[in-house]
Amino acid sequence: MPERRLIIDQQKFSYEGLFNPAEVYNIISTFFFDKGWDWYERNNQEMITPSGKQIKILVEPYKKYTNYYKAVVRIKLIFTDLQEVSVEQDGQELRLSQGLIKIMFDGYIVSDYKGQWADKPLYWFFVIVRDLYFFKNQHKQAEVWLTGDVEELYHKLKTYLNTFNYRLKR
Repeated sequence: MPERRLIIDQQKFSYEGLFNPAEVYNIISTFFFDKGWDWYERNNQEMITPSGKQIKILVEPYKKYTNYYKAVVRIKLIFTDLQEVSVEQDGQELRLSQGLIKIMFDGYIVSDYKGQWADKPLYWFFVIVRDLYFFKNQHKQAEVWLTGDVEELYHKLKTYLNTFNYRLKR
């Protein structure tokens, strides 16, 4: 049975203001595709309420580092109270959304993701010994890669959202 080790625990980010939800989603998906990750969208919900549109998206990109280690990043995107507004930038009118974004990152290293080494107690013992003494560096390297990718995406999103300089058109 695969073992999941939590490396990044609920790294959170929130932003309130003007943004384009489709661009936020595209930044995340493009980032992972460029880095060679596989994409899995677990959940995508959209509700229209009197206060605005509510969108909840749960994606779990993953990357197989070796035949034994796999990294999984769980990203929860929650857009609340989205309302479309017209803004003006450099004389052009743009349609953006105004609302609140909450993004939460969780990062896992999954070992023995195929479940080949947990069938028998003797195999399980060999896995424990192998992980503790022989493949410790591989696990540490997988942690470093996972943490680096999540931090890079976190800063990329933060930079994108903090660069909006638009004026509302009334």
